[in-house]
Amino acid sequence: MKKVKVLVLMFGGVSALWAESEPKMELFSPDGSHYVSFEVRRTASGTNELCYRVDYRGAPVIETSRAGLDMDNRVWEMSLGVRDLEQPGCWMDNMDVDSVTYHPLHDEIWNPLYGERSVVRDHYRSATMYLSKKDGSDYRLNMEVRAYDEGIAFRYFLPEHPKAIFHKVTADLTEYTFPSFSMAWTEQWAQAKFEYLPISSIKHPVERALTVELPGGKWVALVDADVDDWCLTKFVASEKKANTLVSVMYSPVDVVTYCATPWKVIMAADRPGDLLEHNDIIQNLNPACQIVDAAQWVKPGKIMREVTMTTEGAIETVDFCANHHIPYMLFDWKWYMPCGSHDGDATKVVKTLDMPRIVEYAKGKGVGVWLYVNQHALMKQARELFPILHEWGIVGVKSGFVQYASHRWATWLHDLVRLAAENHLLMNIHDEFRPSGFSRTYPNLLTQEGILGNEEFPDATHNTILPFTRMINGAADYTICYYDERLKNTHAHQLAASLVFYSPLQTLFWYDKPSAYRGEPEIEWFENLPTIFDDSKVLSGHPGKGIVMARRKEKEWFVGLLTNNDGAEEDVPLSFLEEGKTYLAQIYTDGGEEVKTRTHVKCVYKRVNASQVLKFRLRPRGGAAIHLREINREETRQYKKYKGEAL
Repeated sequence: MKKVKVLVLMFGGVSALWAESEPKMELFSPDGSHYVSFEVRRTASGTNELCYRVDYRGAPVIETSRAGLDMDNRVWEMSLGVRDLEQPGCWMDNMDVDSVTYHPLHDEIWNPLYGERSVVRDHYRSATMYLSKKDGSDYRLNMEVRAYDEGIAFRYFLPEHPKAIFHKVTADLTEYTFPSFSMAWTEQWAQAKFEYLPISSIKHPVERALTVELPGGKWVALVDADVDDWCLTKFVASEKKANTLVSVMYSPVDVVTYCATPWKVIMAADRPGDLLEHNDIIQNLNPACQIVDAAQWVKPGKIMREVTMTTEGAIETVDFCANHHIPYMLFDWKWYMPCGSHDGDATKVVKTLDMPRIVEYAKGKGVGVWLYVNQHALMKQARELFPILHEWGIVGVKSGFVQYASHRWATWLHDLVRLAAENHLLMNIHDEFRPSGFSRTYPNLLTQEGILGNEEFPDATHNTILPFTRMINGAADYTICYYDERLKNTHAHQLAASLVFYSPLQTLFWYDKPSAYRGEPEIEWFENLPTIFDDSKVLSGHPGKGIVMARRKEKEWFVGLLTNNDGAEEDVPLSFLEEGKTYLAQIYTDGGEEVKTRTHVKCVYKRVNASQVLKFRLRPRGGAAIHLREINREETRQYKKYKGEAL
């Protein structure tokens, strides 16, 4: 194997040095917290195996693990004239490292159109390992690796093949070997309940983000990014290697070189909340916005569903939305029929709805109308339908029951978002699809489901797991319910959920009609709540126990507390506020029967500052919401100072 000079970048008191060694790639993140290495090792059977490892703060979080892809290109080789090539047992078996190149430090600040933060730093060290076969096949593979302070990202890049041989990727060989006794929060599908399992007990493929609690108190999340032209990949326990997860591709992927796989991301942190705070790494690994005029028409906001499918009900819902600062209204299931069949026609509206009148009336009230469209109609008539919807004045499409997991359907779905952008339509993808940062590239995709949300009435403990797992992926349409009698959690819990579960398109009052509202004062929380933010912080929390989340929009802060089925006592330091300023804290808690509204939400208004700590006694399945805004001297006299009492 050819020897090369490799620049090894060391931090934390150890200087950079040149070393004569085997072609091994080693990278440290800019702050030195994350370390990754890649190398090819010779196995006992005489084949080559690409391996990697990841350390966090000097300790392994992914022990030496296999990497690579498997291919079945035999038919393509023969059809293109390469008919005597010996086939190895695995496509990677005869890959050698040619060289490693280290790239200059990358450090860029950029501003997303919307997000959990208005300023994002893209800061990493990177390297490329070049591999090839020496069997006359002309096959090459590049390992592209980035080391961020937030985590490690790598992907497989297939350079252009000189004989134009197509590549059929049949397996993702990437493994993840964790320290012994690591435990994972797992879901078998995107809208499933969680199981807390040892790594080796994960017998069925599980979703990403996969959050793992290490025995030493560290935390790891496995996620992906830039999953545009690929299939769904999940994780399952290896049958051969303890404490190891293997990658499971939903389908083969056919590619024409040159091309790259999605990025694989391994985030490590000292506390679970850091994983959520650091999820901008996913955006950073996606291409920049491709919609030139996006800022002119891509507008996040809140949305309410119209449930009667009548013109009269729609007018009433539009009025409610206009009165309560909800800029969008949705017609969901059955505005065209049959909506679950290829025989349905989404260009024809049911007779109970006067769509032109409704759209015009809503426009006059400052409310945009969205329409649900099932996959059957999208498959059959999207290219015809989307220009028609735009002509009608429809602002957005919620796609339902769409397939997304195979290579074919993944590319179809992402192309559907592109088609929507061409027609100035916003999108919300429902059911199993989970994000991987595509909304940076096409921000008209405001949100998606991919979550066991309020529509199915999960319990409070489930909701305390979601922020540290599913929400790492990005926005989720949790479909906040409020007045429905089937709710398992308190109303203050529902208020807080609308802040904790980030979505640029935040669905409110999912099962409710406007008539359900009877002047409950806490609805001002929904009225004042933004859906995009300038900063977001996880103040405290642990999956299955609770979370305290704080988000800032300009100079105002919004805080949400969620507890599990058992309840908890929680302290909220206000040190994130600007020192020397006085704020009004509008506090919404579960007040019990002493509060005579049917929601039993207690509304308290107190004067606070950055030096104080709010104390909460959260009821089982409860929560609390806090809106903090700066007030002047005159307003200060109207409110009593908070003096440390339990809320």
